Amino acid sequence: MTGAQNRTAVITGASSGIGAATALRLADEGFDVVLGARRIDKIKEIAGRCGGRGYELDVTSSESIEAFVSQIEDVHVLVNNAGLASGLQPISEMDEERVRVMWETNVVGLLRMTKALLPKLIASRAGHIVNLGSIAGFEVYPGGGGYTASKHAVRALTRTLRIELLGQPVRITEIAPGLVETEFARVRFDGNEEQAKKTYKGMQPLVGADVADCIAWVVTRPDHVNIDEIVVRPRAQASATQIARSDES
Repeated sequence: MTGAQNRTAVITGASSGIGAATALRLADEGFDVVLGARRIDKIKEIAGRCGGRGYELDVTSSESIEAFVSQIEDVHVLVNNAGLASGLQPISEMDEERVRVMWETNVVGLLRMTKALLPKLIASRAGHIVNLGSIAGFEVYPGGGGYTASKHAVRALTRTLRIELLGQPVRITEIAPGLVETEFARVRFDGNEEQAKKTYKGMQPLVGADVADCIAWVVTRPDHVNIDEIVVRPRAQASATQIARSDES
């Protein structure tokens, strides 16, 4: 296994869910963790729990990214986790502003962070970029046109980076989860708790720690080993739309 001591991992979108769970897990593995998110109070709290550092970060802002990166000296692992879904309208009714926000966060934000930290990752001689994709990166479903398009783009960027960085000391991995119970559904439905709960009703979804476990395993492989992708779903989910649900509420 790759030793994590004296290695720094940067996690975006680290104020909750998968990002927060990843920060805690990588700290347990021995990484110095740097957390970034817009909710500075949340990341400060999580950073305190894992002995890491938390800085404000909005991946849709180049200025915010520049200020964030200026506070980081060395980077070995970048976990591009910041992302969101907004709405569930068919394409004929889709709000273009929702699509813009998803693309600015899920795609352009990931691109900006990667470009900003790539020189430091290469300089580390043992860099690793982990992009949080989704099964929505290779499946589609009604109402998901904007989100699935953005995650298809994440998949394309990840695979392109794998080719473009061939020969460089940087590994590339995509983690593609299915249903994970986080703030994801609440954000998608504009804070509607009842509607968000229906997403996971009658089944046991993944939790952030399940995905963090995958990330921790990937980044602690020997440096010559590249795990190109991991697809991880709940046992009860076979595809984006095929889910075994019980009748129990």
